[in-house]
Amino acid sequence: MAKAKKEVVSEDANAENIQFDCLVVTKVSVFVFKENPSFGKTKAIASVTLNDQLHLSNLRVIDGSNGFFVAYPNDPFYKGEDFRSIFYPVTRQCREHIENCVLEKYQEVITN
Repeated sequence: MAKAKKEVVSEDANAENIQFDCLVVTKVSVFVFKENPSFGKTKAIASVTLNDQLHLSNLRVIDGSNGFFVAYPNDPFYKGEDFRSIFYPVTRQCREHIENCVLEKYQEVITN
């Protein structure tokens, strides 16, 4: 016996127009470290809110050999030689979007 397919229709007319190509950064907080050699290349800690729905914390602003970048928190219980991030963007587009927002806020904070 064939099963009938059920079509779900949204009541919201705008629901069809919403596309989530990338999550939108709706809030960024950056906490800059004072110059201290014990922090190494880590210049700040940041937190990001995506679509006013998801809060990511403990992102690090790092001054690397190729310039500034954003590093994601690592699993402290991972016993391998490499680091394993707790969370990270899957797509390059989303990673660049988050990184650009965090680095813009970092530049804004250090210039004020």
